[in-house]
Amino acid sequence: MNFIPDNVSKYDNVYDVLKERGFIEQCTNEEEVRELLGKEKIKFYIGFDPTADCLHVGHFMQVIIMMYMQKYGHTPIVLIGGGTGMVGDPSGRSDMRQMMTPETVQENCNAFKKLFDKFLDFDEEWVYTGGDGRTFGKASANKEPDPGKAICLNNASWLMNLNYVEFIRDIGRHFSVNNMLRAECFKQRLEKGLSFLEFNYMLMQSYDFMVMARDIDCKMQFGGNDQWSNILGGVDLCRRELDKQVYGMTFSLLTTSEGIKMGKTQKGALWLEAGKTSPYEFYQYWRNVADPDVNKCLRMLTFLPMEEVEQLSSLKDQEINKAKEVLAFEVTKMVHGEEEAVKAQEAARAAFSGGGDLSNIPTTRMSASDFEGEGMGVVTLIKTLKLVPSNGEGFRTIEGGGLLINDEKVTNPKMMVTKELFKDGILIIKKGKKTFHKVEI
Repeated sequence: MNFIPDNVSKYDNVYDVLKERGFIEQCTNEEEVRELLGKEKIKFYIGFDPTADCLHVGHFMQVIIMMYMQKYGHTPIVLIGGGTGMVGDPSGRSDMRQMMTPETVQENCNAFKKLFDKFLDFDEEWVYTGGDGRTFGKASANKEPDPGKAICLNNASWLMNLNYVEFIRDIGRHFSVNNMLRAECFKQRLEKGLSFLEFNYMLMQSYDFMVMARDIDCKMQFGGNDQWSNILGGVDLCRRELDKQVYGMTFSLLTTSEGIKMGKTQKGALWLEAGKTSPYEFYQYWRNVADPDVNKCLRMLTFLPMEEVEQLSSLKDQEINKAKEVLAFEVTKMVHGEEEAVKAQEAARAAFSGGGDLSNIPTTRMSASDFEGEGMGVVTLIKTLKLVPSNGEGFRTIEGGGLLINDEKVTNPKMMVTKELFKDGILIIKKGKKTFHKVEI
């Protein structure tokens, strides 16, 4: 199942591979971690709170890191936050997360597991027995995971039955409020207001690490750079309560050269499921990244050998588009499969060259009656199709010469779109240089 070729790196130690690809940001003890990953095959975990029913590109970076670790013989623990998801992580947030019902959390957890199955090889016979509801109760598993296979846990199995007074006495006593308030994840929220509910999150995540270190010998926690404070809390708790040395490592967030998080589109997040973000839209996102971001995306989101990454990244001017095509194809192939990646690439080429197979570009089917008589205003149409967020933006797009219908530039923002403009029931809209949309009636 593993997508990673044997020639992905010249290194044998996964630490060196992750360093080479530019992932590693912070580490609790760099030398010890490198030595550990070189001489042992360890269990490590990354937590995923089920805040939606699908993974997005922000999660995908973490999945790729798990794939590297599995490739080099380590055991990924996918921790789905059925318990922590009931509270919500304040890290990287300017506002409080929406509260979800237990039913929604469980449905999202189930959906997450299905997506992880696409990327990781799991030992499906491995089962965690769960806790007894006591803070320091011991639980275990039915067996050791098969070597190199991933395992999946849900922290609801030990968090949901805890006695709060017992938990806060046993675990809360190890956490200094002064230190917590200095943590980035809390500091940026103090002005707008930080709820006590969210203040518990660091304790819960730290406790997760302690439980897995105690019960199944988990030795490392990985996470995005915004998780550093939470990871340090877990490392410290394991030392205090278990007298056990564990480690933490964080990774660069996927940002543009301007420091903006990647994976946000006009329609919202870039999802890993075709029903939420079509393969064509997914492909186009990576095909259209800025030139300075090509190297980072090729390094972090593909498994091309570094020599090829550097060669593609060094292309200049129009030639860099070849590198962007390779990037878009490789990432789309991994997420949606090779067949869909080929279709997306052919559709993109057809749209940009004017002709060819346009069947795979984003399409909206509308009623022919919408365009009878006087028809529909062009600004109303592009807003309905979510090509612009507002009427004002629609007018500005047209005034700037950025809208074409059937390859004809729209110059009148009050133009009416009628049935006569459709060719064989199809209308092709192009917004700017990169966005195509097909309307069928």
